[in-house]
Amino acid sequence: MFFQVFTLISKGDFFDMKLTIFLIMILVFSVSVFGQNKPNITAIKVEANKTVTVEGSLQNGTKLSSLKWASSSSIACFPATQNSKFTGNHIFFSTMIPSNSIMTITVKPKDSSKNLSLYGYEIGVNKMILPEDLANAVSCEADHKWDYPKKGKTQTEARTISLNAIKNPYNVIIGVAGADGLTDADFTLEISLKQ
Repeated sequence: MFFQVFTLISKGDFFDMKLTIFLIMILVFSVSVFGQNKPNITAIKVEANKTVTVEGSLQNGTKLSSLKWASSSSIACFPATQNSKFTGNHIFFSTMIPSNSIMTITVKPKDSSKNLSLYGYEIGVNKMILPEDLANAVSCEADHKWDYPKKGKTQTEARTISLNAIKNPYNVIIGVAGADGLTDADFTLEISLKQ
């Protein structure tokens, strides 16, 4: 498309320079808008003292171009040494945690051989920010496959995090990610809210 416009310009078919600039701006805007692959966020409504279950698939997700946000000091979700656990597709959910409550989030792959990772962060109630645009968070928690066994604990294929709110409610963004580049895994996400 750009080539066609510039060919016309070079032939002298566009005498009005303003029209030429306007057309180039429209083309640039179209490419930038349609070239974006912004992931969707699925909203989930939770209720006090109940567990909500939803199904999901990494096939509907997308890889993130950067994981720098996670290890920044203003977010501190997981250290950069664990980035490989989050290099597959990410799929996002949102919900709200009311004040004076604890939210427990668990993801379980339908195929236990699939290695999933989980993270969630709290942000202001008027915000809906995906990880790559996140500058700071009230809190962020993550769970992934351990590098080494932990004394007195056994890890399964399930990943679990907990978030809490004391004085204020918050929006919660939940990310389910494939480890080691995984892009295909069906899963069940469970969210429990205790007030």
